[in-house]
Amino acid sequence: MIRLVYMSHAVKPFSTDDLMSLLRQCRHSNSISGITGVLLYFNECFVQVLEGKEEEVNKAFLKLKRDPRHKNITELERKYISERQFPDWSMGFEELDMAQLSGLNIEGLNDFFSEGGGSAHGELNQRLLGTLMTHFKSAYQKRKSHEELPVDDEQGDILKLFHKAIRFAVTVLAGLMVMVIFLGVFQVIFVLYQKLATPPYLVFSVTDLLSTFSAFLMVLIAIEIYLNISLYLRSDVIPVKLVVATALMAIARKVIVFDFKYLEPSYVYASAAVVFALGVTYWLLDKKEKHN
Repeated sequence: MIRLVYMSHAVKPFSTDDLMSLLRQCRHSNSISGITGVLLYFNECFVQVLEGKEEEVNKAFLKLKRDPRHKNITELERKYISERQFPDWSMGFEELDMAQLSGLNIEGLNDFFSEGGGSAHGELNQRLLGTLMTHFKSAYQKRKSHEELPVDDEQGDILKLFHKAIRFAVTVLAGLMVMVIFLGVFQVIFVLYQKLATPPYLVFSVTDLLSTFSAFLMVLIAIEIYLNISLYLRSDVIPVKLVVATALMAIARKVIVFDFKYLEPSYVYASAAVVFALGVTYWLLDKKEKHN
């Protein structure tokens, strides 16, 4: 059994969706080949650890070398091992930001991630690689510590079955949500037809406008929920920013159709507080994404 570590540079910047798609592919192929490991992404640079049977790891590495999405592929470490450091990760994932990188407090780490940085200064790279491996292992142990009960192979098979059942249920939900979206579109068309076909023709009252806006927003909210479901199916990750945007849109719809004559002031203040909190949360998430 061997551990192989390599670094490479992305041909173009990877978005969150690109990274999730790549991670999904890695996990699928690695689970078939019995390979485990971890993938790090920072500054358009990849560092990947592969652990498994030598033949399988070599096959995977040859395939990776042919992948047109990255370049400057440099093998950093290849060593025989008696046990895996990441036995439960078909492919763990770490996306470092500048704050985390600075927290490692290692001179030369920024240069290590610059283009061509991994191909020079072998001794320095080995020291930096050791630091990164320690960081990976610490993250792995931290996530493992959240497991309340140990899981044996038999239980693992049952959990995989449950996982497939849940994914099937989520797929059914996605199909039902598509149906709801189309029904919502027909509802919008019907509301417009009703308002336009009722005397006085082609004239909208304020109440008519509010009900029309409400119908439009309901369809948009349904589309956002579908995107949440489909992203989960593709990556097993709930995109927090999209969830917050969906919640913000839902509460905004409520605010748009408020009839203040019948609402208590406390209800209005509470709604304003929720909108403000969601708005600040979305802004912070967007700021962090742009910073990264």
